[in-house]
Amino acid sequence: MVKAKKQLGQHFLRDSSVAERIAATLESPMPSDVLELGPGTGALTRFLLPRNDLNLKVMEIDAESVEFLEDNYPELEGCILKADFLKYDLDKIFDGKPFTLIGNFPYNISSQIFFRVLENPDRIPVVCGMLQKEVAERLASPPGNKNYGILSVLLQAWYDIEYLFSVPPSVFNPPPKVMSGVIRMRRNNVKTLPCDGNKFRSVVKMSFNQRRKTLRNSLKPLIADRDVSPIARFMDKRAEQLSVADFIELTKFFE
Repeated sequence: MVKAKKQLGQHFLRDSSVAERIAATLESPMPSDVLELGPGTGALTRFLLPRNDLNLKVMEIDAESVEFLEDNYPELEGCILKADFLKYDLDKIFDGKPFTLIGNFPYNISSQIFFRVLENPDRIPVVCGMLQKEVAERLASPPGNKNYGILSVLLQAWYDIEYLFSVPPSVFNPPPKVMSGVIRMRRNNVKTLPCDGNKFRSVVKMSFNQRRKTLRNSLKPLIADRDVSPIARFMDKRAEQLSVADFIELTKFFE
């Protein structure tokens, strides 16, 4: 195992069996164009490259990691993008075609990565990868769970999300202070939300900003002098108790 430094909150896998399990989460049906985000020293890449069903590109922002990949994986020639996923024009990666996203996602920007995915649900119909366990559980959490939050609702409006397995700190270099979790997201059948998308995000965020309070209190700025009898059944509940469909109904009421 080549010694690798920690950067951007990333911890490099040193257990090949875990990397192989993550690579195996890519199952059909999925776009065969695959972008691995943050490959580092190629722990996951080495299990993706031999797969004939994948057209692989990797995106890495760290210059030392890019140099390592170029030196050790000549088959990646022309397929390494030295770029920031949060700023890069995603249409340029596979000529505008949908692609699968996979990676050992940097912990400190994982939420930003998934908000970027949210901006492009039809461009990125499948996401597989590893992130901090708490965040992974949040993304996959159903209503009524304490982990259920803003990203849970926003992502589950567009994706079916599975929490696949947990990963201990000991398999990383350097070891993080937290457990990790692997998830898989697949685009659901929703083509467009039956409500205004911006309003939906606003209602969800406002509802969870004071998650200990009932919606009657957390949504008070929206309610104002409105007659809330059509949504009365929601008013004494907390945000974590509502499903995606419930939030859509709330949004339609406030439009």
